[in-house]
Amino acid sequence: MQALLEVILPVFLVIGAGYLAVWRGGFSNDAVDGLMKFTQNFAIPCLLFKAIWTLDLGDSFDPKLLISFYTGSATGFTLGMVVSRFVFKRDWEDCVAIAFACLFANSVLLGLPITERAYGPDALQANYAILAMHSPFCYGLGITTMEIVRAKGKTAIGTVRTVLNAMLHNALVIGIMLGAVFNIFDLGLPSPVTDALDMMIRAALPAALFGVGGVLFRYRPDGDFRVIAFVCFVSLVLHPTITWTLGKAFELPTEAFRSAVITAAMAPGINAYVFANMYGRAKRVAASSVLIATALSLGTAWAWLSALP
Repeated sequence: MQALLEVILPVFLVIGAGYLAVWRGGFSNDAVDGLMKFTQNFAIPCLLFKAIWTLDLGDSFDPKLLISFYTGSATGFTLGMVVSRFVFKRDWEDCVAIAFACLFANSVLLGLPITERAYGPDALQANYAILAMHSPFCYGLGITTMEIVRAKGKTAIGTVRTVLNAMLHNALVIGIMLGAVFNIFDLGLPSPVTDALDMMIRAALPAALFGVGGVLFRYRPDGDFRVIAFVCFVSLVLHPTITWTLGKAFELPTEAFRSAVITAAMAPGINAYVFANMYGRAKRVAASSVLIATALSLGTAWAWLSALP
C-alpha cells in the first residue's frame, strides 16, 4: 500500500498545491488561464509530438490494445448519450457534452505520470500509442455528433468542413499529426531544437497538474449530482472494466495491459470542460465531473493498480 501511495500521492499533491494556491489567493484565475493555455497549446503538444516522433509505430500500435481501450471509450460515449436523454431527460446538445465527459479520460495529466511512477519511463510505449489516437478519436466523435445534432439546414459537406476545421485548429491534434509525419518520413531536427523541445516537455506535466488544481477550484460542484455520479461511474469503473475484460480476452502483453487499464481508469480530463464550454452546453456537469472524479480517482486508481499484475 505504501508503494502505491508513493506512486499516486505525488501527482495529486501537485494538483492540490494548485488548488490551495488559488483558494488562498496566491495564484489568480488569470494566471491559471495563462498556465493552462501554455500547457495545453504549447508544452503538451510538444510532449505528444516528441512521443509520437520517437515511437516505434510497428511494435506499439497493437490493434488489440487499441480495441481494448477504445471499445470502452465508445461504449461510455454511447451510454452517456442514451442515459442522459432517456433517464435524465436532457436535450440532445446537453447529451453530447455529457457523453463527451464519459468519453475523454485524462490520459496525459493523470495516465502518464501514474503509469511512469508505477512502472518507469520504459512502460509508456502503450500509453503513447493510445495517446496518438486519443484526441483525434474523442474530438472527432464528439464534434461530429454535436454538429449532426446542431445541423439545422446545414449540408453534409458543411458539417464535414466544420469538423475538420475544429480538428485542425486543436493544438493536441496538431502535435500528434506532426509527430506522425516526422516518424513516418524519418525526419530529424537540429540538436539545439531538440534540446529546446526537451525543456518544454519537462515543464509540461508538472505545470499542467498545478494548473488543473486551479481550474478545479474554480468549478466547484453545484447541482446535477445524479448526472455527475453517472459520469464518474462510467469513467472510473465501466471504462476500465471493459478494457480489462477485452485486454484479458486478447491476452495483451503485461506492459500494454497495464497502460490500457490505468489510462482507462482515469477521471475525465479538462478537455471535457473545454468541449462543453466550446458549445455552451452542460458546463456545470462537465466541470463538476472533472473535479469529483479526479478526487475519487485517488482511491480508484489505487484499487486498479492493486489489481494489476
